[in-house]
Amino acid sequence: MLRVAGRRLSLYSRASSPSTSAFLSRGFQEAAEDASPSIDRRSSFLGAPNPSWIHRASSIRGFASETLVPRQGLELSDLPATVAAVKNPTSKIVYDESNHERFPPGDPSKRAFAYFVLSGGRFVYASLIRLLVLKFVLSMSASKDVLALASLEVDLSSIEPGTTVTVKWRGKPVFIRRRTDDDVKLANSVDIGSLRHPEEDSARVKNPEWLVVVGVCTHLGCIPLPNAGDFGGWFCPCHGSHYDISGRIRKGPAPYNLEVPTYTFLDENKLLIG
Repeated sequence: MLRVAGRRLSLYSRASSPSTSAFLSRGFQEAAEDASPSIDRRSSFLGAPNPSWIHRASSIRGFASETLVPRQGLELSDLPATVAAVKNPTSKIVYDESNHERFPPGDPSKRAFAYFVLSGGRFVYASLIRLLVLKFVLSMSASKDVLALASLEVDLSSIEPGTTVTVKWRGKPVFIRRRTDDDVKLANSVDIGSLRHPEEDSARVKNPEWLVVVGVCTHLGCIPLPNAGDFGGWFCPCHGSHYDISGRIRKGPAPYNLEVPTYTFLDENKLLIG
């Protein structure tokens, strides 16, 4: 019964009229007095008075009509902090800074530490950016197997004069011809003005005895046949291009001479292509 009366009183206490609040408070007091005999009977039945019932009955009126006014003998400081905050709301909030050390912005004692943290972070960011750039650049470079095929070393001691040897370099055939003295004289006796792609024989060889050319026809990329054609050099049977003993185009649809790759002589019998 007391709980029901307390709930009703808490609802009606929000009304704006003071007379209504006084009326409800007076009515609840009468209800509490009516309920006191039953409380006394329970207490006598148990053999001792129950102070919790008396305190609960007396505290309900205080909650209804004395929400913001402390009762006699009870200070707000004696209440828990949360209860005191609910009973006395205020916009002035004070923070307890006893356990926190606060420094104004730009405090000189913390400036060195701030510089250290900022500089360290920027160094880490710069290192990561450098690593990403290097990874990206290295990903575009040639792999080790491709670099291994970039150059080719050839032994020339087994090549007889007047013969042609074909080797593979970077996926393309390379013709290495050991020319005789007659071949060299024939290559130098050609009229340069009559050639489609004028080149002297001395500009195409580093050693007159050895001719090194890429074995790909300059017309459509076919592979010419060595020691064939009308000029004793190479002949492409696909479209009838004829090359002389120096690899120069002399007849047929091919527009240019055979390409001369980059090569060097390591010694008398060693050739490095690439």
